[in-house]
Amino acid sequence: MEGLGMTLFNGQYRGRRVLVTGHTGFKGSWLSLWLRELGAEPIGLALPPETAPNHWQLLGLDMVEYLQDMRVSAAVAEIVADVQPDIVFHLAAQPLVRRGYRQPLDTWTSNVVGSANLLEACRHVPAVKAIVVVTTDKCYQNREWPWGYRETDSLGGHDPYSASKAAVELLAASYRDAFFQRAGTPLLATARAGNVIGGGDWSEDRLIPDLVRAVAAGETLEIRSPQATRPWQHVLESLSGYLLLGQHLLEERRDAADAWNFGPDAEGNRSVADVLTELQRHWPELHWQIGSDPQPHEAGLLYLDSSKAKSRLDWRPVWPLDTALAATAAWYQAPLSAKPAVSRAQLQDYSAAAKQAGIAWARS
Repeated sequence: MEGLGMTLFNGQYRGRRVLVTGHTGFKGSWLSLWLRELGAEPIGLALPPETAPNHWQLLGLDMVEYLQDMRVSAAVAEIVADVQPDIVFHLAAQPLVRRGYRQPLDTWTSNVVGSANLLEACRHVPAVKAIVVVTTDKCYQNREWPWGYRETDSLGGHDPYSASKAAVELLAASYRDAFFQRAGTPLLATARAGNVIGGGDWSEDRLIPDLVRAVAAGETLEIRSPQATRPWQHVLESLSGYLLLGQHLLEERRDAADAWNFGPDAEGNRSVADVLTELQRHWPELHWQIGSDPQPHEAGLLYLDSSKAKSRLDWRPVWPLDTALAATAAWYQAPLSAKPAVSRAQLQDYSAAAKQAGIAWARS
């Protein structure tokens, strides 16, 4: 991203100390890469990667990291005090719906207690100017509406993962109202994104990673909910929203300290079967069939309304779904996809496309 890092996001990240929790995960590793390209000094706080391979280790980024369970409050407080970050992106979580059914207590404590420990630690470190807490589109009380959920709609969740993320939204709002209103305290925002896809994800019980594993094993993937509809987007789309939101907070725009949706346009709201059919166009070796085993409850219809981010932050998606699927297939198909250049090249392509389209965060 030679030359781009100076101007993206109004240059707000250049030279900044940025704490990224969950940096060893799918989104967190991509965010750490982007921050490095922007000239920031990212520092990671997370558990070790769960899978082998994993995107974090494949990137080989030279950055300081703390491998620590965020449920240990004293350790989190010590790390935040040691790092003295300008801004914190909180992505560390138990992020899987089906694991939440198997391990509900772990899900609740990881997501809620871990987040509370971080916010409490930030409350006592004056260097922290901004905090972006990442939750999920599943934090809404899902009523299977055919229109998008807005930030003012009711929070809730049928399963432990979704409900715990709704609780994190309430936790963040509480800290913002109770502790972060005075001058000199951090500006705190939350971000809710759709179903992300992209190279480097090997998580369990996710559509694309499960499909990649099936291809590698020469098997046909059994899918559980072919007509379930989700707001699909490339991982870089959600990260552009997080970074733009962080930019506004660093620029001390207090009206940005709020909850925000970052989802695709209507064409990105597609069924699982549609996504697999489109992906197969870019990767003919993919094969799938509908399974018959009973499954835990998952929402059938989910759609985000991102009008607020579009009107007030001037945020826009960059890649249509077909481009996102093509980039995802290309990442996994590349003969040496483990090389850092694959992710960097796609980040460059995405940033260049944003610049060409006149997207706000990419303007010179």
